[in-house]
Amino acid sequence: MDILGTVIRLALRGLMAYKARSLLTMLGIIIGIGAVIVMISVGRGANASIQKQISDLGANMLMVYSGSTKKGGVKGGHGSKPTLRVADAQAIARECPAVAEVTHITLRSSQVVAGEKNWNTTVYGTTASYPVVRDWRMEQGEFLTNQHMRSAANVAVLGATVVKNLFSPGEPALGGKIRINNVPFTVIGVLASKGSDPHGRDQDDTLFVPYTTFSRKLHGRRLPGVVNVIALSARSKRLVPEAKREVEELLRQKHRIAPGAEDDFSVRALDEYAQMADKTMDIMTILLTSVAAISLVVGGIGIMNIMLVSVTERTREIGIRMAVGARERDVLVQFLTEAMTMSVLGGVLGTLLGVGAAKAVGWATGWMSPIDVDAILLATLFSAGVGVFFGYYPARQASRMDLIEALRYE
Repeated sequence: MDILGTVIRLALRGLMAYKARSLLTMLGIIIGIGAVIVMISVGRGANASIQKQISDLGANMLMVYSGSTKKGGVKGGHGSKPTLRVADAQAIARECPAVAEVTHITLRSSQVVAGEKNWNTTVYGTTASYPVVRDWRMEQGEFLTNQHMRSAANVAVLGATVVKNLFSPGEPALGGKIRINNVPFTVIGVLASKGSDPHGRDQDDTLFVPYTTFSRKLHGRRLPGVVNVIALSARSKRLVPEAKREVEELLRQKHRIAPGAEDDFSVRALDEYAQMADKTMDIMTILLTSVAAISLVVGGIGIMNIMLVSVTERTREIGIRMAVGARERDVLVQFLTEAMTMSVLGGVLGTLLGVGAAKAVGWATGWMSPIDVDAILLATLFSAGVGVFFGYYPARQASRMDLIEALRYE
């Protein structure tokens, strides 16, 4: 340990003798390590933000969409063909053991008026179980009830964005009167803010009414029992694939779809979006980290270059050390330790820079910016590895120097 301490002290003394040159040499390592930590932190933070948005859509949630039209070889998107019914949602709730809650949705864009203010938003006709499926809590009042469904009551629940645009600050929305397509409604609840979904759409720019009220008083067409979307939640995250399988089998049976024929519906699980987000962010993190690692390679080349210069400048010193008994291994260890010390010091400064930059990026973007110990450990080990890899050749050159030639060097 005494020998190692002596070698490290000599290495630090050699670096301090040329402070500016040593700092400039370490700059590539500092920038590279800092960039690696920032990229890993920002990548994980962005992924966590996306995962939170997906989670906010609803716990263990699956969406069943209507089929698509096909005319003259041209296919419409999901929902262009009305194939889902209220009876389908009721059958799913009754016959699929892996499903915990089911709701169905019909929707249309409508102009909503409150006093002298108006706002165009998406009106949803849905059921009492909607906030359970979506894992959406109430900010004020209550959500729609089964009694509202049975009586086709003229009541509405508003999202935060709709409240903001229809009511003045400080004006209570609860109990307020609004008109949807000139039909009067009473506001019975306000939902807590959900923010944007993974596609960037404002989830709070919505308004909910009983589906019976929607179909009888707001729907422009007479299609009894037709719904646009069926939303459901599995009993647990582990049962999401089983719930998806049960729903697909049941709907194929109810819609009399022959084996091998194309489904007239589609079932999407939100964990598919989560997995896609994970894969995308992993690829982006690897790509960005690889680009940042180029700085480490450049920094390593700088260390090799300066160490070669140092070996040339200290040729006589090396000769004297050998003359008083230093072995090749001792000279090799000394110069290799100098390279590693320079690299590790650069890694420490780069880590501090990276942590500070990651926190600044997180503050500026509003994302989480987790700094994991494994990222710091990886950066430290990488910087030490750069020192060993790029410092070995100059150290080997120094250790294999001819004693007589070294002593004669001026």
